[in-house]
Amino acid sequence: MELAIYNIEGKDTGRKAQLNDEVFAIDANEHAVYLDVKQFLANQRQGTHKSKERSEISGSTRKLHKQKGGGGARIGDINSPVLVGGGRVFGPRPRDYRFKLNKKVKQLARKSALTYKVQDNQIKIVEDFTFEGSKTKNFVNFAKNLEVEGKKILLVLAGQDKNVYLSARNIPNAEIITASDINTYELMKHNAILMTESGLDVINKL
Repeated sequence: MELAIYNIEGKDTGRKAQLNDEVFAIDANEHAVYLDVKQFLANQRQGTHKSKERSEISGSTRKLHKQKGGGGARIGDINSPVLVGGGRVFGPRPRDYRFKLNKKVKQLARKSALTYKVQDNQIKIVEDFTFEGSKTKNFVNFAKNLEVEGKKILLVLAGQDKNVYLSARNIPNAEIITASDINTYELMKHNAILMTESGLDVINKL
């Protein structure tokens, strides 16, 4: 599979980039994509939620009134869950939401996501570039030239580029990622994937 290569001005250079069919044209597995995204989001959760139960409430343990003969329901101390200010029954406790996913499943999910993006024409290949300075205007013009302004942009670079990163930092819905760190969640989240030639070379070997 081949895609046209554009320059930073958004013009077709006349050259073609070769996409590895084993990465960009596989039999996509939707369930693998679901599992990988689910794991990614689960791993972001802190899991520090906590509410106090009956034994943790600060209050007297004196029985409010006798068990029988009062004409009302039986009741214990003021920390009872049925009373205002009492403990909570089966409240949330701190827990770890992370779960294991096999490496091959994650690899299948990533390749499936790339396949979906190619099929939807959401991937563009750009010549390797850098900005002279770290100005937001540089990235805005870059997005306009490639006709992706207003979309959720994911720019995939081969390595770190400080000027490009700082230029995109203040742009809503624009993210920079290195090719070695690319993941299913980021791919599915964005609808305009811009890859540099050197970044594509790294992904072709994934």
